[in-house]
Amino acid sequence: MSDLQISLLAIGAAIVVAILAFNWFQERRFRNQANAAFESPVADVLMQPGSAPSARDPHKRVEPAFDANDAHDLAEAQEPHLHIDSNPVPTSAATTAADDMAHVMRAAAEVSAQPASAAAPIAVAPYDELIEYRIRLGSDGVQANALADAFSHTRTLGKSVRWIGVPVGATQWEEVQPWRDLHYQQLVVTMQLADRNGAVLEEQLTGLCEMVQTLAQNHGLRIACDDVVEALERAQAIDRFCVDVDVLIGLNVVARGEGAVNLTRIVREAEGSGMVLGMDGVFQLLDSRSEQLYALCNHDAEPFSNEVVEGQTSQGVTLQFDVPRVPDGLKVFDGMVAFGRKLANEVGGILVDDNLRPLTDTGIEKIRTQLAHIYERMEARGVPSGSRRALRLFS
Repeated sequence: MSDLQISLLAIGAAIVVAILAFNWFQERRFRNQANAAFESPVADVLMQPGSAPSARDPHKRVEPAFDANDAHDLAEAQEPHLHIDSNPVPTSAATTAADDMAHVMRAAAEVSAQPASAAAPIAVAPYDELIEYRIRLGSDGVQANALADAFSHTRTLGKSVRWIGVPVGATQWEEVQPWRDLHYQQLVVTMQLADRNGAVLEEQLTGLCEMVQTLAQNHGLRIACDDVVEALERAQAIDRFCVDVDVLIGLNVVARGEGAVNLTRIVREAEGSGMVLGMDGVFQLLDSRSEQLYALCNHDAEPFSNEVVEGQTSQGVTLQFDVPRVPDGLKVFDGMVAFGRKLANEVGGILVDDNLRPLTDTGIEKIRTQLAHIYERMEARGVPSGSRRALRLFS
């Protein structure tokens, strides 16, 4: 064999080795890119920059995922295109590369057929869209104590603010506690739109937004704020409704003529009926949640005390019924009327309204009818009397 033939064989062998090495390198690069695409964590689309909630369901989590076509396009874009006229790749090497490519494509199809995230889905945030304004925050894990300053400052805005979050690795929402040693992956900050001080003001909402936006900028958090104008319209509407149904009923037990009622007997009746004396000197009948059903207060300037003086008298006492805060209100009202009549009989007094007119059965029935209308309106508005939502609005 001549030197020329040996040289040509060596050159041909070198070319074959180079082709095999190039194909191996390209195949390895594709494999790494495909794996990275399929193994990357899935994030909440609502928390991605430039994204917007679905018009069909603004609270539904939408998870991005590859389908088979996406995987095919990715592979086609990354697949090396090498054309050699006279020195094709050896059959064994080409078969191995084809088998590996088919394996990657099968893996891609399997991934696309599975849920976008293997982890358990995060529960929907406990946000009350009727009475709250909302700001959402997303992160890869923000330390709880990084929220402390903003958490404290939002308490100074004059309306109730709630912070709730999902710790990293968890799926359930909980109240944010800035002093805990944990990280949050999602956060929701809400402001109540109305209470007994009136509807929220624009400056209160914008103040909340500015505080939370500063927090987001300082810690690299993704942020999505609800529309302020729409929230202000909701606030005005719910406040007008609350004003219409915010009623406090008072029944009075007074002495007949110019006399006085025996306060000692009234205190004993209150205690015997299960009422408890509050720090403000007012007796309260509480439900199982320790929420007030109705109250008993002294007409005189001096409140009730733990020490009952025998023979102590008063100009009268008042039973108070906070209509929107009481569940099963008609039943509770009937109980309060019965208790008022019992007190009147015990001290020889009379049950009267706030204008000191005696309350007859006809008068009581008129009040019950008015109460029934109020409770129907509250139910229709989605604010049942005594519910958590009602307790928040009428506070």
